[in-house]
Amino acid sequence: EQIAHRLPIDFPEDETMRISHEAIYQALYIQGRGALRRELTACLRTGRALRVPRARTRQRGKKFVTEEVLISQRPAEAADRAVPGHWEGDLIIGLDSSAIGTLVERTTRFTMLLHLPRMEGHGESERVKNGPALAGHGAEAVRDAIAATIITLPEQLRRSLTWDQGAEMAQHARLRIDTGLEVYFADPHSPWQRGTNENTNGLLRQYFPKGTDLSRHGRSELDAVAVTLNSRPRKTLGWRTPAEAFNEHLCSLTSSVATTP
Repeated sequence: EQIAHRLPIDFPEDETMRISHEAIYQALYIQGRGALRRELTACLRTGRALRVPRARTRQRGKKFVTEEVLISQRPAEAADRAVPGHWEGDLIIGLDSSAIGTLVERTTRFTMLLHLPRMEGHGESERVKNGPALAGHGAEAVRDAIAATIITLPEQLRRSLTWDQGAEMAQHARLRIDTGLEVYFADPHSPWQRGTNENTNGLLRQYFPKGTDLSRHGRSELDAVAVTLNSRPRKTLGWRTPAEAFNEHLCSLTSSVATTP
């Protein structure tokens, strides 16, 4: 494209010095294979010898993510944090595909951690294509972990969950049926749409450093880290802790139920 657009500037009077960037690509790439000639590959800035057409990249979206579950369809009350019960979730990935799931409530920043232990047989043989996700964070394992954790909360505090488009959420429809939790997906490569969760994951890295085996942390250890994080005063909460803010909402729900005739 640089060449194609620079030619009219360098040769404004010469109409023969015109070529589209697509024509240049077609001349360089081997027809039928879409690969660069070997001697040219070393000159590429990216080092990629294969060309992937844009049309193909646009088709790479996850099949389980439809227009109805994109973040643009999430209720406005979730965006402005006015109503508690809207969550953001993600996985923290460690050494050898180990993982810990994170759930953060948008209004109070209250955090819950998902224990995702490896399944029996992990590491004993080569990974079987399309086989069970023995690393412990396949779609079924993540669905079950979220359901078991979120179902302990009152219905008013499990309104929605926003996740990225990772394959671990392929069973979001079943999760919604099991828990009543509406699931929404952020746009690709848009971590700021789950900013609360991203910030929380950054804090969690103090306890779960990158490049370490996260599978060695048991349920009790995850609970202890969550308590520590939820006991940290936050400026955005007027220096209250997430635990205090979350407990206020729990108490208000309890009192409203008690006074309902």
